[in-house]
Amino acid sequence: MEFIDTHTHNCDSAFDQDRDRAIERAVKAGVTKMLQADVDSKERPAMFELTERYPGVLFPMLGLYPGSVDAFWQKEMDDLLSYSTRNIVAIGEIGLDYHFDTTYKKQQKDAFFTQLELAAKLNLPVNIHLRDATQDFFDVLQAAAHLGIRGNLHAFSGSAETFRRVSRLGDWYVGIGGVLTFKKASIATDILDIPLNRIVLETDSPYLAPTPLRGTRNESANIPLIAACLAGIKGVSIEEAAAVTTENAKKLFSI
Repeated sequence: MEFIDTHTHNCDSAFDQDRDRAIERAVKAGVTKMLQADVDSKERPAMFELTERYPGVLFPMLGLYPGSVDAFWQKEMDDLLSYSTRNIVAIGEIGLDYHFDTTYKKQQKDAFFTQLELAAKLNLPVNIHLRDATQDFFDVLQAAAHLGIRGNLHAFSGSAETFRRVSRLGDWYVGIGGVLTFKKASIATDILDIPLNRIVLETDSPYLAPTPLRGTRNESANIPLIAACLAGIKGVSIEEAAAVTTENAKKLFSI
């Protein structure tokens, strides 16, 4: 079986002691490709250096994470644009996050729209981070409807209706990770109404490790645990879950 982790952070300091071994464990577990989410200029050089050491295995995204947006976000965009000629597979992770702070709501929306324009210009999908900002997300996406945006909602824990709503605005998938395995997670019910051919797998490692590893550092090698849970909920074999989600990722990200 082949799996793809469509959202991971192997440059995070949590991997400083065993980064290469973690990547090797993932490949051994059948996770042949791992997409690296971009955050901001502080981590970006190391992320690109890492992906260049693992060609064909690690693939870089390019984006300004909403939590990194502040009054000087346009300066961050200047740094981001200097990498836009690299061999990137998506603009991400981008979006809106009002969970901890709403000081820069306007700047977040402006940065989000600007990066949607960049995705359209480069003909790339987007990888979306969305937390406690659903209506503003749809307002921005509606304003960008003419751009023909496609992508996935990373770490999706929304409702099936949210998926149907976003699907009316473009070619969209949902990224499903360890939260699916959590006891009483609502996504375990809503996923029943989301077609398997619209699902991609992810870890968001080092965060959100699946059950029975919840509370520990997550890593891409855990993707088969998420796939097994998805297969059980959907009533299909793990082989089918792996094959369909892997093909979805290859199609969306052109990898």
